[in-house]
Amino acid sequence: MAAGLLKAAGGRIEVRSAGTAPGERVNPLAVQAMQEIGIDISDASPSRLTTDELATADVCITMGCGDTCPLVPGTEYRDWAVDDPSGQPIEVVRRVRDDIAERVRELVAELAPGSTG
Repeated sequence: MAAGLLKAAGGRIEVRSAGTAPGERVNPLAVQAMQEIGIDISDASPSRLTTDELATADVCITMGCGDTCPLVPGTEYRDWAVDDPSGQPIEVVRRVRDDIAERVRELVAELAPGSTG
């Protein structure tokens, strides 16, 4: 959801999404919750986070991966403590979406002031 929100914000931020334990597919309720706000993430596919990707990143936003996140010198890490929407009802997924959306707005304002979104 964060990657979809960041991409929708436009501007100069390059977005990649990956996880330390990616699932088989994107949570269908996350897809639904994002479609409700006009963002289509239905074509997204989970991928594994690699140190090569991190080596080219300026900022890596993590969401609770703790010790399983690979650390690369020179990359700034920020952990967003958000609830895991996996296995939750749509009401919880919407709340998580809205929480992430606010964090994305703040991140874009900080990293790419003047970007659209």
